[in-house]
Amino acid sequence: MGSIATEPPRYEASSSPQSTLSDTQPQPAEAPFSTLSTRRHQMFPELTDDEIARLARFGERRHWEPGELLFHTGETGPGMFVLLAGSVKVFQRDGLGRERLIVEHGRGHFLAEVGQLSGGPALVDGLALEPVDAILIPPEQLRAAIVAEAELGERIVRALILRRVSLIEKGAGGPILVGKHNDPALLSLQGFLTRNGHPYSVLDERDESMLCVIERFAARCEDLPLVICPDGSVLRHPSAPELATCLGLLPELNGERVYDVAVVGAGPAGLATAVYAASEGLSVIVLDSRAPGGQAGASSRIENYLGFPTGISGQALAGRAFVQAQKFGAHVAIPVSVKKLHCNEHPRRLETCSGDVRAHTVVIASGAIYRRPSIAGLDRYTGRGVYYWASPVEAKLCKHENVVLVGGGNSAGQAIVYLSTQARQIDVLIRKAGFESTMSRYLIDRIASLPNVNVHPRSEIGGLDEDAAGLAAIRLKSPCPEGIDHFDARHLFLFTGADPNTSWLRECGVALDANGFVLTGANDASCSLATSVAGVYAIGDARAGSTKRVAAAVGEGAAVVAQIHQLLGAMPSGAGQAVTPVASMAGLHA
Repeated sequence: MGSIATEPPRYEASSSPQSTLSDTQPQPAEAPFSTLSTRRHQMFPELTDDEIARLARFGERRHWEPGELLFHTGETGPGMFVLLAGSVKVFQRDGLGRERLIVEHGRGHFLAEVGQLSGGPALVDGLALEPVDAILIPPEQLRAAIVAEAELGERIVRALILRRVSLIEKGAGGPILVGKHNDPALLSLQGFLTRNGHPYSVLDERDESMLCVIERFAARCEDLPLVICPDGSVLRHPSAPELATCLGLLPELNGERVYDVAVVGAGPAGLATAVYAASEGLSVIVLDSRAPGGQAGASSRIENYLGFPTGISGQALAGRAFVQAQKFGAHVAIPVSVKKLHCNEHPRRLETCSGDVRAHTVVIASGAIYRRPSIAGLDRYTGRGVYYWASPVEAKLCKHENVVLVGGGNSAGQAIVYLSTQARQIDVLIRKAGFESTMSRYLIDRIASLPNVNVHPRSEIGGLDEDAAGLAAIRLKSPCPEGIDHFDARHLFLFTGADPNTSWLRECGVALDANGFVLTGANDASCSLATSVAGVYAIGDARAGSTKRVAAAVGEGAAVVAQIHQLLGAMPSGAGQAVTPVASMAGLHA
């Protein structure tokens, strides 16, 4: 929890508590990004006496003596603090014991960032510099205040989002990743943190201090990447769930709690269900194995989504929807992988890697998984030259280098446009004669205008060549019309479609079509999104016959809530009553 200063703070870090870590010399905050420096008034609004009085009914007045911590990095955040008297210094302390002074808050300011909508772990420390009186508003009451006080709530939410974005841009309040810049494991951890809107910083072989850190922790090659958590603990070659555990992000699932709705998948469809169901008073839990946004979350820019004439990145859209879901009290549990749905139990039970989840209704919004072409040895290049999405992490790797991209759909088109700003040259391989039947016209026209993009129709990959560094060349099955039979490139992006992510349903009674998509609407025409199992629904890309567009997924996510209400309304009295939502993990990128 915390914020980032956009001007030099007035207090030095010498007043910070005694540290047990080395190197506690304060570091000045870096110069702000211009996109945020002009929004300081929104990031740090000062509340009037009337606004403070309106918020006071949602919290409890408390007192702190000088030197006491209001919140501490890595510990569960208690909520939002509204300062009535005194001043609080907010500073970051990383896992190497280094401190960075961030900002000082005084009377009329509030201390929180977007993670406190759900009681996520604090990202920074807050220290009382003098006697402090403040109203502490816990997460559940903070959400209630934001809904009850619409205009004031809008200002608060905007500030909370901007503060998290600023922390992300600075890399403040998060773990330090140490490893080789092109290591697939390092890229995977970067992608996980980026898509979950969590700050982090990286030390790679291009940074002189990397060797010192490796020596300090006696790390071997097989230990990389290292992750130095904010509390000073060190993870060696961790998985995403292990990293999430270290950061306090893994949610606690209570198998005895019964939700009205359990949503499997936090893509646009699943998040839409969460927003509409939670805003109507239903208790909701959303489960996802990786990050908010699904495949859409990896899209560099969506330009044909209604209401965004200048376009919006998939990650930004997912981040906003994620905050909306939290605002209304939905519990979003990430990363939690669902293993099985037990359809013969009432309420339905979802078996996950973190425990069981029980709910009166289940919404299948698990989307699709990237299809991997039948190319010999393809798997060993994943993260070592072969990629299935084009995020800033991958774009940075191929800056000023040659790229080959396979695919002719909208996702491929968006990736081509985005990567063209980074790569020296992009060679695009498509099986068909052109993009016309698979890609939106605006993307076709834009690609045609890019000077560093060459499209090769009726071309397919025949094989991959490597050297000591990884992928070295892409061979074609047959020479393309220009006579080229291979491309010397170390970066291959594959956008060759996706298969339904429904393997976890195979032991349940939910009917699937021959390709694994979920069949809906057969039993009840009024419940077009209902599956063959009562109380289980399917929406978005996992549903047979769905339109594979973000807008269609969001529409189905909203429509299924009305059908759920029908079922819950027919249940015995009390069976479908909303329960108090539990705290969830925080994550955002706006």
